[in-house]
Amino acid sequence: MSEYPTPPFPSQPQPVPGSQSKMDPYPDSGEQTYAGLDRLAGKIALITGADSGIGRAVAIAYAREGADVAIAYLDEHEDAQETARWVEAAGRKCLLLPGDLAHKQHCYDIVDKTVEQFGRIDILVNNAAFQMAHETLDEIDDDEWLMTFNVNITAIFRICQRALPSMPKGSSIINTSSVNSDDPSPQLLAYATTKGAIANFTAGLAQLLGKQGIRVNCVAPGPIWTPLIPATMPDEAVKNFGSSYPMGRPGQPVEVAPIYVLLASDEASYISGSRYAVTGGKPIL
Repeated sequence: MSEYPTPPFPSQPQPVPGSQSKMDPYPDSGEQTYAGLDRLAGKIALITGADSGIGRAVAIAYAREGADVAIAYLDEHEDAQETARWVEAAGRKCLLLPGDLAHKQHCYDIVDKTVEQFGRIDILVNNAAFQMAHETLDEIDDDEWLMTFNVNITAIFRICQRALPSMPKGSSIINTSSVNSDDPSPQLLAYATTKGAIANFTAGLAQLLGKQGIRVNCVAPGPIWTPLIPATMPDEAVKNFGSSYPMGRPGQPVEVAPIYVLLASDEASYISGSRYAVTGGKPIL
């Protein structure tokens, strides 16, 4: 078992959305550690927010399991190119799709370009998210609230709607929710609200798509050490990030990836409509 870093962590403020290459300690997205077993051989995956953090870990895992990968990201080109390098090193194809998921047309474009490149989508991972920490309701302006919803939940609706005609029977949709869907942080009010919406969207969509043979699940990570943390949280929160959880530390992106692999694989053929916690011991009930 790997020994992962524990708090306290050094001060490391970054501009939003943050860069993995500037983090200390550097997150483990499985670059050196994840070993695949061809569980996704021949599949096509579209992953949003896959330039870094959980998205990168999922992209690397999927590639090493045999899938070609399309990576949607905002504008973190250096991080995205590093993810693509690992995907291609696994012998798989990688399509980079930069742009803002807050815009309706871009949600459609990433689907269309993936289908144009690969012919279909077998696995759709809606992982991209935006958050900002605030101490009072008054600190959240209207534009930030709307952007958080557009990126975190409205984009998922738009991408799913566009992708479904190109998803064959047996395909899998996996949405990234959060422990905040069960235990909302007051400092992350807008983000936590969208994560609750994702959990409900997932549960309802799974029922709508069951007869089509398309499975829909969500993953609810706890504190995971990704660029969004130093980019959006105050120094004290970054310093002690994950310390209040039973394992006493944040999770690493690579520790989240295996559940995304399972839910994408044919081994999960009867798993749909569920939410899976990766929380270092904190229960989601």
